Amino acid sequence: MPDDASTDHPPHRPHRPVEAVLFDFHGTLAQVEDPVTWVRSAAAACGHELDRGKATVLADRLVTAGRAGGPLPHRVPPGLAMHWADRDLYAESHRAAYTGLAATVSTDVEGLADALYERLLAPDGWLPYPDTEPTLRTLHDAGIKVAVVSNIAFDIRPLFDAWGMGSLIDAYALSYEVGRTKPDPAIFLRACGMLGADPERTLMVGDTPADAGAVAAGCAALVLPAAEPGRPNGLGATLALAGCAA
Repeated sequence: MPDDASTDHPPHRPHRPVEAVLFDFHGTLAQVEDPVTWVRSAAAACGHELDRGKATVLADRLVTAGRAGGPLPHRVPPGLAMHWADRDLYAESHRAAYTGLAATVSTDVEGLADALYERLLAPDGWLPYPDTEPTLRTLHDAGIKVAVVSNIAFDIRPLFDAWGMGSLIDAYALSYEVGRTKPDPAIFLRACGMLGADPERTLMVGDTPADAGAVAAGCAALVLPAAEPGRPNGLGATLALAGCAA
């Protein structure tokens, strides 16, 4: 046996460059507005001006009941259980689930539950992270394809357009359009297919274990902790893994 031969290490595999990056939406590229602003803005749309103290108390109760983009609800009433189970697959179930949860909180603001949901659909109801646009633009300029893969039941394309980032996204694999939710490998494979990308040369970036489900589809995965609105969340790490300079 030659002196330089060894069985102590696996054979070298050539580096396969990243040709596409998949991003989760909520908690990865953008965060919902803070709860007090959410409640005050929705109340204003209903013709009510809430002082900050009252809005804070109401916001705490509404977040506990269940807010889209917030923590899981403390309790899902039996009458909403079916909508809750289907919330990421059907637009009508998503709306019914979250307006129904909001309606369990008593308030003297008529129409508040629907106004709160409408904030979710508006660009002003979200804050892209400070490092979102620079990261997406650097990938775009490097010729790396980008898709957004999200468990969501409404169209987020208008949000990216309003933020001036629509041209930086090549495809959207949204659960209510694809008919699959993360961590099902099928939704990641669909995103790769939309981009014409090899899963083995694709990186998935998210903030939950469901995003790591991309590994079962053959992709690499980077899971970053979600940050509060307006704070950087480490998206720049994507650029190093994708092999392009910040």
